Amino acid sequence: MVSLAGPLRATGAILTALVLVGCSGATEPEAPPVTAPVTPAATEAGTTETTMTPETTAATTETTTASMETTSAETDAAGNALTLAMSDSNLGEILVDGNGVTLYLFTNDTQGADASTCEGQCLVNWPPLVGEPMAGEGVDDSLLGSFTKPDGTVQATYNGWPLYYWIQDTEPGQTTGQGVQGVWFVLDRDGEAVGG
Repeated sequence: MVSLAGPLRATGAILTALVLVGCSGATEPEAPPVTAPVTPAATEAGTTETTMTPETTAATTETTTASMETTSAETDAAGNALTLAMSDSNLGEILVDGNGVTLYLFTNDTQGADASTCEGQCLVNWPPLVGEPMAGEGVDDSLLGSFTKPDGTVQATYNGWPLYYWIQDTEPGQTTGQGVQGVWFVLDRDGEAVGG
């Protein structure tokens, strides 16, 4: 019997590396296509032959990005995500959206510049908070803002920092994006990076 443990570990490591590369913020070449794990298949002679599934294409990535933006816009239209609040977490009190999902700043952005440097694969991993934010519990209304990106999308800011979600935070209160590559951080009540 052929063990799949080695190829699956290698595939997991490759996918993790691709996520981190897409989040560095520097202008980088487009990441290579992601492929599914190689699956050995038994043949009649008792040997194995290798089969591969089709690779992910740029069109698939664009569709995923468009779907994420649509979902974000629909949530924002309901008014839930755009009412920002402070929430207790394992990192102290941090900024979250109206659904309790953690928001992040990107230190490669320039505070107060009304611009985002997160592009391409970075936006897939770190979708922006889209729309005009409103102050909820514990949020300083004077620190809220937004700017219009070149594509016409309005991105929310807090204390001049563009706000983002981390794709691996799948539930309210998670902070798995904290400190990723030393450039992604949650925000405190004053709009400063926690631990940055």
